[in-house]
Amino acid sequence: MSERTVHPVPHDADEGEANATEPTEEPTESAVADSNEPNATTEPTADEPTTGAQSLVSTLEAAGVEAMFGVQGGAIMPVYDALFDSDIHHVTMAHEQGASHAADAYGVVKGEPGICLATSGPGATNLVTGIADANMDSDAMVALTGQVPSGMVGSDAFQETDTTGVTAPITKHNYFAGDADTVGDMVGEAFALAETGRPGPTLVDLPKDATLAETDADPGRTETPDTYSPQTEAESDAVAAAARAVEGAEKPLLLFGGGVVKGDACEEARQFATEHGIPVVTTMPAIGSMPEDHDLCLSWAGMHGTGYANMAITHCDVLIAVGCRFDDRLTGGVDTFAPEAEVVHIDIDPAEISKNVHADYPLIGDAGTVVEQVDTEVSPEDTNDWGAWREQCSSWKEEFPLTYDTPEDEPLKPQFVVEALDEATDDDAIVTTGVGQHQMWAAQFWTYRSPRTWVSSHGLGTMGYGLPAAIGARFAADDDQQVVCIDGDGSFQMTMQELSVAVRENLDITVVILNNEYIGMVRQWQDAFFEGRRMAAEYDWCPEFDKLAEAFGAKGFAVDDYDEVADTIEEALAYDGPSVIDFHVDPGTNVYPMVPSGGANGKFALSEDQL
Repeated sequence: MSERTVHPVPHDADEGEANATEPTEEPTESAVADSNEPNATTEPTADEPTTGAQSLVSTLEAAGVEAMFGVQGGAIMPVYDALFDSDIHHVTMAHEQGASHAADAYGVVKGEPGICLATSGPGATNLVTGIADANMDSDAMVALTGQVPSGMVGSDAFQETDTTGVTAPITKHNYFAGDADTVGDMVGEAFALAETGRPGPTLVDLPKDATLAETDADPGRTETPDTYSPQTEAESDAVAAAARAVEGAEKPLLLFGGGVVKGDACEEARQFATEHGIPVVTTMPAIGSMPEDHDLCLSWAGMHGTGYANMAITHCDVLIAVGCRFDDRLTGGVDTFAPEAEVVHIDIDPAEISKNVHADYPLIGDAGTVVEQVDTEVSPEDTNDWGAWREQCSSWKEEFPLTYDTPEDEPLKPQFVVEALDEATDDDAIVTTGVGQHQMWAAQFWTYRSPRTWVSSHGLGTMGYGLPAAIGARFAADDDQQVVCIDGDGSFQMTMQELSVAVRENLDITVVILNNEYIGMVRQWQDAFFEGRRMAAEYDWCPEFDKLAEAFGAKGFAVDDYDEVADTIEEALAYDGPSVIDFHVDPGTNVYPMVPSGGANGKFALSEDQL
């Protein structure tokens, strides 16, 4: 067996470091047996030589992988051949981008890394959008890409691309498997690294000779390298200082970010909020981390967040941010963000501390662990009475509700469709979306009560995410859990070929298209900021999506009137298989509230004339 190669890994940071390779000593059997790492496993020694591809599959099987998403091709073919005898369910997608989005969503819902595969060259580059999406949203994912034989690397061989070079800036770490003996260890390490610390995508590039060649190496173990040890507990002095700030606050506010969900810290975060009676605002990635029907929940903040969430951020005096990277869609203008507040920032990634918003009390560590540390340190006897502050937050809810009109002489309103769909589905239904106006309405007018039920593209804003994400979510969800994709006509057309996968796999998903025959958010911005010059935003012709669905083999519906909405939704949900409802909605409806880009959160617009 060759010496195990372990790659030093950069700290959990947005800016990537060089993916260098450095050999280290192979761990002893006793060290493996004594390991306390949660992802560490001890694998049986192979009885006879296997190929690098078989070692890869054995590693994933030992890690508990149940499903993976990909598209076949020449350079990845040895891996697919090894999958022939595996119990792992492979889902053949229509396009590699769909495979990456499906794997991403699978990981979001399942709480473990999703796996996608593609061949070299265009297969690998087609994964790039999904990898970048997962990187921006800190989603655990492993991409496995075929590569030309190692002896041909650098020769511009057929379907050769420098995949590790292309993906270095958008992966947590990536690997080049130089020989069959290293394949299993690299895949195991990539899997563990993707879900440890701040989650993110990893990639293993697999030259065809490495996957075809024989090896007597044991299957890889799913553990991170010794060089990678994210801090889990915050320093006690820093915790004490933050606790004193919370105790002295007059208007404290909790801000739950995506890290609360990624770190499985929802229980600890909710406990802290309810025990101390502190109002909660979430970011979009954290939707569902706090039940939105809870009295303390002010829903999500930012550009199209609720008016009351943005008012609370603007007027709080201590902001306790948990697992939040303070992106521009949340903050608006950084100088005007939470202008009266001292900021307590809890995050496992030290690179996020004071990157965008200055942290007065930085607390580095695992979200759930650090929240419990602060909770223990805060003394209820020493805190101020926050009753008046809670009443103020409640009054903002009444002052700035999410509302819309439904005039009889105007087309169907998209908000009505979202609310009707929410009413017809179970409380734990999973919602996936594309990106645009429909995404905002799905976030605003659906009441989310649980984490991992809202699955969307946030940081990268990837149109076309919704349908392949619904496929991934369906495989990760419980059998009796409903999966609904709320999409726009623009987003749906970008990945609608994945409907063939839903039919082939007989997946029970319901796709709802809010069809306004526009790239709606672009049209809204053109009207507001470009004097109504609607260049390349309007579709003067649009497919009949219900008939298109039927052509794919799905159940198709088309709806124009309010009185058809409820019955059609009920019929589509009851259909045992993929269904598509084409709702023809008002093309002039806009998303409000809206904080103009770079504006102050507390100065949100409720109509175009306020922009």
